[in-house]
Amino acid sequence: MTRSFQHSGIRKLAYNQIFGSGPGVVFLGGFRSDKEGIKALHLETWAERGGRAYLRFDYSGHGQSSGDFLDGCIGDWAEDAAAIIANLTEGPQILVGSSMGGWISLLIAREMPKKVAGLVTIAAAPDFTEDAFWASLNDHQKQRLLSEGQIEMPSAYSEEPYIFTRRLIEEGRKQLVLRSPLSLPFPVRMLHGTADMDVDVSVALRLLEHAEGDDLNLTLVKGADHRFSDPDCLSMIEQAIEDVTVKAV
Repeated sequence: MTRSFQHSGIRKLAYNQIFGSGPGVVFLGGFRSDKEGIKALHLETWAERGGRAYLRFDYSGHGQSSGDFLDGCIGDWAEDAAAIIANLTEGPQILVGSSMGGWISLLIAREMPKKVAGLVTIAAAPDFTEDAFWASLNDHQKQRLLSEGQIEMPSAYSEEPYIFTRRLIEEGRKQLVLRSPLSLPFPVRMLHGTADMDVDVSVALRLLEHAEGDDLNLTLVKGADHRFSDPDCLSMIEQAIEDVTVKAV
């Protein structure tokens, strides 16, 4: 059953939660995705089967949560995740971050390390607003974004174009994690497909090289795309969570 969590007196965040043994698992979705995606629902079934605590939610402006997507930015969505984790979970959690959710999970790990038992990233996209989107624009597009406040770009996932706002880019520069030390003092398992057309494998390699920790592993899956949602990939996510669980306990 979907419930609602009031955040900051303004935003209502939709979430689904099951209770069970720990450490609990929290799924953090990607840019413009929601808690009803294949990976989020698959992991809920997996958690129920194993008696594990599990939480999936929608950032503000996403899915069933309140707010306009175009008003949001990385910092807002990281605040949503932090509030959900702080108020709805007990003890350290295993964060499973997909795409943008991988970036947000790294922000949570940096700001709330005592609430993180371990981390599993799936096609993580840290700093994508700067290194992928802004860097891909030509001078004319950059000027248009700055002057008009937003720009439309085609999407491989929707017939409707994605709209990127000036606030998303400028606020995103305050949330970058690959420019300063990033300590991950818990088990981390990073999964990335070699056929990912949205987040290049080089991003995963850069994150692995940049992060500091004693138990960081990156698995590259030949032929897997950005969705990372076929049966074999879903099984690998389960295995990564189980591996982190063993190491975290």
